[in-house]
Amino acid sequence: MSGEWRVASGEVRHYRDLLVWQKALTWVELVYAATCEWPPDERFGLISQVRRAAVSVPSNIAEGCARRSTPEFLRFLSIARGSLAEVETQLIIAQRLTYLDEASLTRLLEPADEISRMLSGLISKLEERTK
Repeated sequence: MSGEWRVASGEVRHYRDLLVWQKALTWVELVYAATCEWPPDERFGLISQVRRAAVSVPSNIAEGCARRSTPEFLRFLSIARGSLAEVETQLIIAQRLTYLDEASLTRLLEPADEISRMLSGLISKLEERTK
């Protein structure tokens, strides 16, 4: 089994068993912590947008897994990957606006890259099963 599906028992019974979902949750916490330091006038702008998109990543993984249909799971994983790219772009914008320094941006993008690779691996594995 691929790392994306790795769990202690070796079997996925629930979306909470998915390592990619667990890592996405931790990443959301990092995003929230980073955005707390942004200017208050961005509360209803970039902060809200970044947080919503970040929350969308593990949420779509969970929703897709709960659908119990591989094509639907694939669709939701694709949406999660799109939300991840959206947040990455918004974080780069925040860095350009000097809301994030380079080190903070790197601390957020590194786990995002790992989650992206995990999502891609999971998508590939599921696509193999549907052939």
